[in-house]
Amino acid sequence: MIAGTLGRYFAQRFFKTIAAVFAGVFALIYVIDVVEMLRRSGDTPGAVAPLMAWLSLLHTPIIAEQALPFAVLFGAMISFLNLSRKLELVVARSAGVSVWQFIAPAIFVAAAIGVGVASLYNPMSTAMKRQADRIEAKLFGAGANSTAGAWIRQKSVDGESILHADGRDDAAATLIHVQVFSFGPDGAFVERVDAETATLEDGYWRLTDAKVVTPGFDTLSTSVYLLATTLTRSDIAQAFVAPETVSFWALPDLAEQTRRAGLDPAGYDLRYQELLALPLMLAAMVVVAACFSLRFFRMGGVQTMVSGGVAAGFVLYVATKLVNDLGAAGFFSAAVAGWSPAVVGCLFGVYVLLHQEDG
Repeated sequence: MIAGTLGRYFAQRFFKTIAAVFAGVFALIYVIDVVEMLRRSGDTPGAVAPLMAWLSLLHTPIIAEQALPFAVLFGAMISFLNLSRKLELVVARSAGVSVWQFIAPAIFVAAAIGVGVASLYNPMSTAMKRQADRIEAKLFGAGANSTAGAWIRQKSVDGESILHADGRDDAAATLIHVQVFSFGPDGAFVERVDAETATLEDGYWRLTDAKVVTPGFDTLSTSVYLLATTLTRSDIAQAFVAPETVSFWALPDLAEQTRRAGLDPAGYDLRYQELLALPLMLAAMVVVAACFSLRFFRMGGVQTMVSGGVAAGFVLYVATKLVNDLGAAGFFSAAVAGWSPAVVGCLFGVYVLLHQEDG
């Protein structure tokens, strides 16, 4: 009974502190985004302050989601330091409660938050982001939502082609500033085509203001160039959808559709694995926080402990981004890139706690 009561008390303290830290981060991001939207609106007709505030509110959840691991890290550190300052951890230790018993409620809360964010918060934030994109496209123009630097691979009766576009229009059927690298059926390079726009028609691309560069021949300029394709408008739209703006529940299907279209689904697979590993990542943040927050408060050195926790969280963040970039580039599988930072963070925290508490 005592263990259950103590566990619920610790869990409530952890949850309230993490919620307060996340609310503070959310508010800070919202204020910064409001200022940026007001600056961006300028003299745009219809870009009134209430609409800019609403757009910022639609933007904020998906940005705040990326800061959630740090909110859990700092929230856990604040909770442990407060429990130590009020001698509650000292009393718990004297009653025979081990470090694993009083960090277990925090780990459970963090894992539960991870499940809730992946299954409920993420679909809501991505839906709000898509709504914001639609409003911005109407307000600032069709090019407001274009995604730069998209690569598309296609196969047709003429062979294989790789397209690079700097952006697209809102209808996702016209690409802007296009480069096409064409290869024959035998895989040999055939030609390169640079065009201002490429519009997807039924079974072919219509490239305008094109320059065709063929090995051994002079550059040929033409107003219209036709390129066969088997891609559809939905395939092109998927190529420009950022994985971070896709709901957790829609990621597997979108990745499979992208794979069938001959495009690279690595980004969607990686994002799905990241969300699956989110509960473990948040639990790792709690364990890392415990490594730097369980020292007796009156022994001093609090600033050093907090600095160590912040540094550890920063190193884990950098390592996560590095592994994710390597996974997106194909050096690691999506599962390895998505899960390894959380696993390594947990192992590091457990090792340090075993060394500190159990010698």
